[in-house]
Amino acid sequence: MSSFADPHLFVSGNLALNFIGTAQERRTTFIERLTSAEELGEWTVAAGILDTAPDCADALEPALALREAAWRLMQATLHGEPLADADRTLLNRHAHAGLPELTLRADGSVTRGGTIESALTAIARSAVELLGGPERERLKECGRDACTRLYLDTSRGGSRRWCDMAVCGNRAKGKAFRARNADTEG
Repeated sequence: MSSFADPHLFVSGNLALNFIGTAQERRTTFIERLTSAEELGEWTVAAGILDTAPDCADALEPALALREAAWRLMQATLHGEPLADADRTLLNRHAHAGLPELTLRADGSVTRGGTIESALTAIARSAVELLGGPERERLKECGRDACTRLYLDTSRGGSRRWCDMAVCGNRAKGKAFRARNADTEG
């Protein structure tokens, strides 16, 4: 079973949403999963943005600022609220920088290189494309009370309720089962 203790959990269906998911339970305990520059670099590799962890010595604070701006923009979109100018400006500034360098090798494989700034550009562009494109209609927040992970609902009927069935779905169903049993035993 997957665990939210792993900062490299990619269940959201979108690069920017997975990055936003490195902060969890935002309305209650707020769990930060990127607590060091090294973890940020490792995340860019785990996410498939870069092949080698970049130097992130001075990048953690700007990366977290980008993540939180993207979170607020996604929340505004979910709730039909206006997008904050400061958040849009920050997102757009990151989206305009250089992207990671992709190279097609003779064997058909791809190498991905670049800096932390180029990785943040890839994340910002993913957020811009989601917020400004048709997929924004599929944007949802997990239905489990404590979870605040965002995801794209790509289910056929658009009825997905949890970010990840193995974690939140099982927890929610277990809670409902225990509540039903408590009612019949009481």
